[in-house]
Amino acid sequence: MVRVIPVALAFVFCSALQALAAQGDDPDWPCIQRKVPELSIGQIWTGPDLPPEASDWSKDEIISGLVDNLAARRLPLAQAQERIRTYRDGLPEAQKNLHVAMLVQGLFDKMNGERSHVISGIARYAHSQRDMAALLRREASDVDALRSKPEANANEVAIRTERLTFQTRIFQERVQSLSFVCEVPTLIEQRLYALVKTLAEAPPAK
Repeated sequence: MVRVIPVALAFVFCSALQALAAQGDDPDWPCIQRKVPELSIGQIWTGPDLPPEASDWSKDEIISGLVDNLAARRLPLAQAQERIRTYRDGLPEAQKNLHVAMLVQGLFDKMNGERSHVISGIARYAHSQRDMAALLRREASDVDALRSKPEANANEVAIRTERLTFQTRIFQERVQSLSFVCEVPTLIEQRLYALVKTLAEAPPAK
């Protein structure tokens, strides 16, 4: 006799999705971490107000390239911080305040945008998982109903059970992946804060 283990698993994994959800304003948010779609510059920069000219950071080829380089998580944080110090400490005094402000604004714009993009992707991923969970429940119910029929074709039951097992395994792997993906916005935020904090450090006395 074929055991329809996926029938129970479909409900278990659907419950796993619900258990991941944080208590907050968005009932569809699947992560334990609280959903904060956008950061504010005041959350990561405690120095003087950035001048309007800082928003022109993308027009400066050196700063724009540095922003892209520093924001990339493949670059170890310690190396990124050292590059910041090298750049900051090498600036002429007359340019230092503006260029630091431009780099702060550039890092914020770049990394806050990336973070928001990830959050949108997580929401789409979660909706896809809920749709898949609903399909699994329906298929599990149909397979159970088929197995209960005396005239059921044993080969058909076996094929559908095997397919359901495979689909449920995929669902389980995606649930596990989601828990890792949920960490990404926090990792981006932590990196952004660390980079900006490095920029705010007082340069060594000359």
